[in-house]
Amino acid sequence: MLQRHELPNGIVAYLSPLLGERGIRHAFSTRLGGISPQPFASMNLGNPNGCATQDDYARIWENYRLLERATGLSDHDKPCRVHQVHGNTVVATRVGQEFDTNAKADAIVSDDRSRVISVRVADCVPILVASDDGKQVAAIHAGWRGVVSGVVAAALQRLNASVSGCVAAIGPCISEEAFEVGPEVLAEFDRVFGDRAPTRRRADGKGHVDLRQAVRLQLLDAGIPDDRIDATDRCTFTHQEEFFSHRRENGVTGRMAALIQPTG
Repeated sequence: MLQRHELPNGIVAYLSPLLGERGIRHAFSTRLGGISPQPFASMNLGNPNGCATQDDYARIWENYRLLERATGLSDHDKPCRVHQVHGNTVVATRVGQEFDTNAKADAIVSDDRSRVISVRVADCVPILVASDDGKQVAAIHAGWRGVVSGVVAAALQRLNASVSGCVAAIGPCISEEAFEVGPEVLAEFDRVFGDRAPTRRRADGKGHVDLRQAVRLQLLDAGIPDDRIDATDRCTFTHQEEFFSHRRENGVTGRMAALIQPTG
């Protein structure tokens, strides 16, 4: 189970014991401890797409630096991020290679211990994965479209490591109770998961999807043992005091991030 940590300067983050005991530096951020004003108060790590209201990027980068310093991650350069598009494309950052921050993707894999990789969320599922020695890591962003398109499996296939020897951590995301969807989304989960689909249907055809359980099933199917998967029951929609939520705030809100750095 992920553990809540109160860090210096009011910063709050969730950390994985499985990653931590292997010396892998990482963090799942909350909205607490940054410098951004409303509606992005305060640890905002990204701007909403298609929204006229935006945070200043000078504040966003300073928030990253504050979080990285508090959690022991490298703060020498900006973290490697991508333009997230709710798909299954994976990019890599490798030692000695340039990283394209304009790439359209939803997962990053890395073996470069000098760099932090990061994905942003505000209800979607953040997943961090590492090889047992921490030399290969992945950061994955999985909304419902990413789940059904297979972004989790795609990222694991790009790791230069045995999947069965990896550890994974599933960060805070929207809960099943809060994630109401229409029949077309339920049908997609039925198509991908069959009778294991983590869904609940109502008489009116709508229902609910458990994104956290869907990701866990995909990690298990890929070969990561259940006792090597950390998770949390924290809901980004419900726990407003700790998390931004795209759905709760109708899009005008900030972003949390999941960050990880190779070790070794």
